[in-house]
Amino acid sequence: MALDTSTTLSNGTEIRARSVGSMDNIAYLITPMGGRSVLIDAAADPGALTDLISAREVATIITTHRHPDHWQALANLAEHTGAELIAGTPDAEAIAEGAGVTIDATVWEGDRVIVDDLDLQVIALPGHTPGGIALVLDTGETDAVHVFTGDCLFPGGVGKTHSPEEFTQLLDGVETKLFNVHDDDTVIHPGHGNPTTLGEERGSLAEWRERGW
Repeated sequence: MALDTSTTLSNGTEIRARSVGSMDNIAYLITPMGGRSVLIDAAADPGALTDLISAREVATIITTHRHPDHWQALANLAEHTGAELIAGTPDAEAIAEGAGVTIDATVWEGDRVIVDDLDLQVIALPGHTPGGIALVLDTGETDAVHVFTGDCLFPGGVGKTHSPEEFTQLLDGVETKLFNVHDDDTVIHPGHGNPTTLGEERGSLAEWRERGW
């Protein structure tokens, strides 16, 4: 898969998505009109991500969770951009140690990442990792809500877990905090693969719970 897309919302916010590396990680660059950008997951290919950023000023890089394929370019991009580095609190130390960076701020349930006119709500979704987070972009305009889920939610199911307890924790979180809160037209931007919507996935929730993955 070679995902390379750009979407502009009604308020001028641009969402760019690009797959990088051998695991087809999707990095997202969100830029409000006339403002600085936020990069979600500095994954495996610093050259491709530098090209994605181009002349934009990146104020913040958010890492959705601790798995290395999501931060392998973080040190390089941090040096290139001078951006503030943010991660979910339970995963921040592992990301810092693995990537050889300093995490400037940690976030968890109910926190917000605000950069100029961009406002991202943080949703804590442990289970795939202890500190996995999703980021909700709701412009309040005529556009659908956009959720950047890392490896917490994909087309066809939640992220990989290593015990029944972790699976239940993750699925409960996804159902309670995403499916029970947002409309069917809400767009899900996963850490790998193509986007989907809550409406496309909603009918499969019982099947996911029954199969246990």
